[in-house]
Amino acid sequence: MIPRYSRPEMAAIWSDANRYRIWLAIESHACDAQAALGVIPAEAARAVRDRGRVDATRIAAIEETTRHDVIAFLTDLAASIGDDARFVHLGMTSSDVLDTCLAVQLTQAADLLDGGLARVLAALERRAREHKDTVCVGRSHGIHAEPTTFGLKLAGHFAEFQRGRARLATARAEVATCKISGAVGTFANIDPRVEAHVAAALGLTPEPFSTQIIPRDRHAMFFATLAVIAGAVERLAVEIRHLQRTEVREAEEYFAPLQKGSSAMPHKRNPVLTENLTGLARLVRGAAGPALENVALWHERDISHSAVERVLAPDATIALDFALHRLAGVVENLVVYPEAMRRNLEQLGGLIFSQRVLLALAAAGMSREAAYTLVQKAAMAIWAEGGSFLARLQADGQVTAHLDAAALAALFDLGYHTRQVDTIFARVFPAKRSG
Repeated sequence: MIPRYSRPEMAAIWSDANRYRIWLAIESHACDAQAALGVIPAEAARAVRDRGRVDATRIAAIEETTRHDVIAFLTDLAASIGDDARFVHLGMTSSDVLDTCLAVQLTQAADLLDGGLARVLAALERRAREHKDTVCVGRSHGIHAEPTTFGLKLAGHFAEFQRGRARLATARAEVATCKISGAVGTFANIDPRVEAHVAAALGLTPEPFSTQIIPRDRHAMFFATLAVIAGAVERLAVEIRHLQRTEVREAEEYFAPLQKGSSAMPHKRNPVLTENLTGLARLVRGAAGPALENVALWHERDISHSAVERVLAPDATIALDFALHRLAGVVENLVVYPEAMRRNLEQLGGLIFSQRVLLALAAAGMSREAAYTLVQKAAMAIWAEGGSFLARLQADGQVTAHLDAAALAALFDLGYHTRQVDTIFARVFPAKRSG
């Protein structure tokens, strides 16, 4: 991922320095376990632990000859250890190192992503509570439907990100497995207790069944989870983009005093951050397909998954990490226009109360079909001519035969539509614990 869309904390996880640090830790912990089992001398394990050093530049130079990254790593490592290096990697295969390392990196990435989700959730909850009673129009198909509140809109996004956070925790646990079982996973040349020791040392769990690699359904679920979270990012981004349209202008991204919106048109205030989030979400979702295709490998393994993961693992986690923090900033600084929300709410002359009139007529004895036809006829006249929906209904003898003017007026009450807001908030937001 290019630096423009990378936060240093996440990029560091995928650096050569971090990868080789994890590789060295895997080999060192394996040697400790081998020494405890009496397979290698304790002095050899100590030498690996105390003297083991690697250099990314030297490894890259060696790999030019070996065409094998793990062998290049082991060759460089041996130079710092000396004769005891012959006990390193004993009974192991390259995938023991590569897959276990990837598990560590993905758990590290998941922890950073969890932090990003926590920031998004905090921002959404704060702004939702701030606008719990800020009434606005709800839209379906982009068309005015019935009243809601801006706080409820944000609460819905909070609930979605809360689900995403729970899914990420599950995906993290599923991918956090260690594989130190040898060439085809049979432990033929290494004791299973070595795997258990390495797993415990790295905060992983032993892979119950591996071939030469950890099964890729685990990774597919991880990246599919990132894709779903990216979908939540885009859904909120698209909502903000629509609300910022000139014809709507109910909310907009913060526009800094010296910010420029267009090189040609000085008046422009464009939703560039949320448009950017839409694009980043596409990139993250793009990782799900290749990750699923990586599941079906030949026999005990091939390496068709390897190049894919070297690209998608850093790119997907870096892009989503950046997107979450950008989204949190957008929500934290979002400019909201309650007056515009109220103007838009009233734009159709009260048509947003049509369902309530329909229900009241049915309750007063009219068939639902007849009531629908009557209310729709009045509504279509307002669409065509404008005016007050309430006044038109009050002038319709068929309507007033069932509901008098006062009864009709009572149906045009915003409070009716927002009376359950507290109930919904109590469902969405966890109760605050005291102390």
